[in-house]
Parts: sequence; structure tokens; C-alpha cells
Amino acid sequence: MDKRTFIKAGGLLTVATLVAPLTACSTSKAVASAQKGEFTLPVLPYAVDALEPNMDKMTMEIHHGKHHATYVQRLNEAIKGNAFAEMTLEEMMGKITDKEGAIRNNGGGHYNHSLFWSILSPKGGAPTGKLAEALGSTFGSVDKFKTTFNDSAKTVFGSGWTWLCVGKDKKLFISTTPNQDNPLMTNIVKQLGTPILGLDVWEHAYYLKYQNKRADYITAFWNVVNWEEVSKRLVSAMS
Repeated sequence: MDKRTFIKAGGLLTVATLVAPLTACSTSKAVASAQKGEFTLPVLPYAVDALEPNMDKMTMEIHHGKHHATYVQRLNEAIKGNAFAEMTLEEMMGKITDKEGAIRNNGGGHYNHSLFWSILSPKGGAPTGKLAEALGSTFGSVDKFKTTFNDSAKTVFGSGWTWLCVGKDKKLFISTTPNQDNPLMTNIVKQLGTPILGLDVWEHAYYLKYQNKRADYITAFWNVVNWEEVSKRLVSAMS
């Protein structure tokens, strides 16, 4: 059995046993940072097939309903009975070290994916207002920003993420992290910042549709970015 067939077979078996419904929800956003204690899988703020053809339905079912759900389950197990259970997800990101492997990996996976779902939208579009101005000021233009971001995403070795962040100096920067690390992890990453946009470049995010063509997946990503949400995150991070 080749890799593609294996992933498809696993996904089909999983769809029937998801831990949360995979339906559209116009009022629920995939934001988990306000919770403490028992974390839950956020409902997608759009239908599971809404991002077609850029992100296919089966990948979304597996990615959200299996991978993200597993991070949530294992995070709850890892924090049970300790001080991390009293923290919000963002507080947790600032406290973990390389000694808390399960919390680092699963807490990061929960935070990263919750952000990822929220900055996707079938409407697409382009950045406007203060976000467009900030991108132009930092990178020269929106197109130059995309090129720089794309180059970073293409060069992530193995599994990881590429981020657009607001630094402590209120300036934008692009960074990458391995596995499920993110720029909020004070004791882990070299460059701290508040993520306002992130791209998952783990193979499970794109392999069913794009196989080994990560560059095609990265290009398609820009067709489904929720720039309104990214703008809100910029304003929040700047304030």
C-alpha cells in the first residue's frame, strides 16, 4: 500500500468516529485561548468542503477531526492535575519548556490549529486598510510579502509552520517553527511574537491533494485567507 492510499484509508475509517461535528457554524470561531482546564475541539466556522478546490474535503475532515482532535485529547490528559490546567492556552505557551514535551507538542498543536482554522475563509480576497499598509511598509508590497512568506514556507525542513507575527516592537516579521512550536513559546523559540497568520506545512495538511508539491499548496493557501480575521489580529496585537 503506497503512502497516499494509506492516508486515504485511515481518513475514511476516522470520519465515522470524529470527536466533534464537522459542520459549518457561522457564529463559532476556532479560537481556544480563553479557555482553562478542559479544552475542546473548536467547530469549523465554515462547511468542511467550503475551501474546495484549494483545500479538499477529505483533508479537512482528517486534519480537523482526527489530527486536531488528538492534540486536544492528549493536551487534556497532559495537564490533568497540574498547574497548567489553571492556565489559558496562551498563558500555557508562555510557560512551557522543553521538559514538558506532551504539553509543548499538544498544546502547541491545539493553539496552532485553532488559529489556522480562523484565518481561513472560502471568500478569499486581499488585505486592506492598516494591514495592507503594514505589509507594504515592512516588505515593500503585499506581493513581496507573499513571496517572502512563500520562500520561508517552502524551506521548512520536514514538519512545521510559517508565521506572520507582530513583535514586541510592534513591527511585523516572518518566522518558522518546527513541529507544533509557535512564536508565543517564550522558553522555546528564538524570536518571540504574536502570530496573526500561520500556515501549516506538515504533510498531513496537503498530501492527499498535492502529494509532495508543497509549493502548489502554499500558492493555493492565498486563495482562502481570511484577511478580515488577520486584520483583527493585527489591531489586537498592536494595541
